[in-house]
Amino acid sequence: MVDIFDDSAENAEKDRAAAAESRRQTAVALKKFGIDESAIPKVVAAGYGKLAEEIVRLAFENGVKVREDKDLAQILAAIELDSEIPSEALVAIAEILSYVYKVNSAYQPVKEDNEG
Repeated sequence: MVDIFDDSAENAEKDRAAAAESRRQTAVALKKFGIDESAIPKVVAAGYGKLAEEIVRLAFENGVKVREDKDLAQILAAIELDSEIPSEALVAIAEILSYVYKVNSAYQPVKEDNEG
């Protein structure tokens, strides 16, 4: 008796699961327009999978702070582009902005000593 083990179906299932996970990757870009403290951020970009990767890549390239929060990203991705954030999500946005402000205030650029 010969036993043949074919794991191609298992590998195909893993590939499908990885592809589904890639499609679920979500990225959302927010922008606050105006200097008014009461200005509410708007969703200026949102995407899944490869588009999400591109949004994140562009953010890093342009020095935009990035925070990972899958649940919040899913909520914000459902908002129409160029729309203000709904009041239900403002508390979470406030937490993110607080984080960004802390990071910005803690950042101390390294001064180069050119007096060599």
